[in-house]
Amino acid sequence: MNLNTEETLLTQNAEYQHYDAILPDEEAEKVTITSVSELKRISISSIPLVLTFTLQYFLSITSMYAAGRLGAKELAACSLALCTFNITGLAVYQGMASSLDTFCSQAFGSGNIKMVGVYFQRCSVIILTISVPLVILWFNSGAILKTMVPDAELAEMAETFLKIHAIGAPGLILFETGKRFLTAQNIFNAGSYILVMIIPINLILNWLLVWHPTYGLGYNGIALAIVITYWLIDFFMLAYVVFIDGKQCWGGFDLRKAFTNWKPMLSLAIPGVIMVIAEFLAFEVLTILAARFGTESLAAQSIASNVASLAFQLPFAIAVALSTNIGNYVGQKNVAAAKCNSNLFAILASCTGTINFAIMFFGRHTIGKLFTNDEKVLTITTTLLILTAINQFGDSLVVIGSGVLRGQGRQRIGSILNMISYYLVALPVGFYLAFNCHLDLNGLWLGLITGVAFLSISTFIAVYLSNWPQIIEKSHGMHDSI
Repeated sequence: MNLNTEETLLTQNAEYQHYDAILPDEEAEKVTITSVSELKRISISSIPLVLTFTLQYFLSITSMYAAGRLGAKELAACSLALCTFNITGLAVYQGMASSLDTFCSQAFGSGNIKMVGVYFQRCSVIILTISVPLVILWFNSGAILKTMVPDAELAEMAETFLKIHAIGAPGLILFETGKRFLTAQNIFNAGSYILVMIIPINLILNWLLVWHPTYGLGYNGIALAIVITYWLIDFFMLAYVVFIDGKQCWGGFDLRKAFTNWKPMLSLAIPGVIMVIAEFLAFEVLTILAARFGTESLAAQSIASNVASLAFQLPFAIAVALSTNIGNYVGQKNVAAAKCNSNLFAILASCTGTINFAIMFFGRHTIGKLFTNDEKVLTITTTLLILTAINQFGDSLVVIGSGVLRGQGRQRIGSILNMISYYLVALPVGFYLAFNCHLDLNGLWLGLITGVAFLSISTFIAVYLSNWPQIIEKSHGMHDSI
C-alpha cells in the first residue's frame, strides 16, 4: 500500500456515496484523511495506552513478588488464585468490556455523545450482574481446585485469596469499562496518569499489609492490597472525569436504559469473552502440559509466558487506538476514513511484531537471567524465547486485526476464528509434535506458532474482505434500536 495515497472525506468510491461523512460542507472541505496522518495519529495515541496496560500488568507482578518473599507455598497459592481469577474473572471482564470499543466509539463518532455514557452504564451493569455467580464460584473454589492440585492446603489458601480478592472485583470492572468510556472520546492519557500515581501506593500497601511488624497480615495482606488498589484506581478515574476531562459524555445515571435492551450489547460482548478466554485457556493448557516434561521445563514455560504477556501490551495498545479510530469513523458513516485505518493494520502489526521479535531474540540470554540463575532452566528458556520471538509476527497481526474487527462490530467472526485456531489447530498440532514426535516443550510452542499463523492469515482475510456498506448498515441499525 502506498502511504502517500490521500483519501479525502469528499472523494469516495461511488459504491460508498450513500455513506458519506456527516459533516457540514465547509468543515468537510478542510478535513483530509491520509494514511500518513492516520498512522501518526494512531502511533501518538498508542504511547499512553502502552504505558497504561504495562503498568496494569505490573500490579500482578507486584503481588507475585510479595508472595514469593513469603515462601514457596504462598507463591504457589497466589499464582493458583490469580490464574483462576484471570480465567474466570478478568478474561470475562475484558472480553465483555471490549463491546464498548464498538458501541462507545461509534456513538461518539456519530455525535450522539450522551449514549457513550449510557453504553458505559449498561455494560458495567451487565458485567456486575454476571459477577454474582462468579463470586459464588470463587467462594467455593477450594473444592474444585482440590480436584486439580494434589495439595489440599494449597487449594484452601487459593480459595481464601479469592474470597478477599472478590471484594475488589467491582472496582476493577468499573476501571475496565471506564477506560473504554474515555478512549472512545479519544482521551488516552487518563489510565497512564492514574496508574503512575497508583503504583507507588500499591507498593506501600504491600509493605504495610504484608510485611509490616504491626499491621502486616502476611499472605492475606496481598489480596487486601489488591482490593484497595482496585477501588483506588476506580476512584481516581472518577475524579479524572469529574475534574479534568470526559464528563461531556455523561448525561447522568439512567436506570431504565442501563437495565434494559441488553441484547445488542450481549451480541458483541459474548463473542468478545470467547476471543479472550480462548487465548487465556490455550496458554494455561500449555503450562499444564509443560509440567509433564519436568520442573525445569515448567519454569522455562512460565518465563516464556510472562515475557509473551508483557510483549502483548504493545500490539494491544495499538489495537485499542485503532479500534477507537475505526469506531469513530463508522459512527460518522465515513467509509473512506474507516477503510484507510483498516488498511493500516498490517503495517502496524509488522512494526510491532518486528520490535517484539528483536527484543526477545537478541535479548533472550539477558531476559532469562532476570528470572533465574538455574543453568538448565536458562538453556530451555533461551530456546523457547526464540520460538516466542517468532510467534510475535503472527500474534501482532492477530491482536491488531482483532482491534479492527472490534471497531467494525464484528467480534463474532473473531471468536469463531479464535476457537478454530487454538483448539482445532494449535493444541492438537502442539500435542502431536510434543508427544508423538518427541519435541517436548518446543513441540508445544511450534503447535502454538502454527495455530497463531493460521489465525493471523484468517484474520487478515476477514479484514481484507470487509463489507463496508453492511458494516455501516449494521452499526446504524444497532444504535437505532437503543
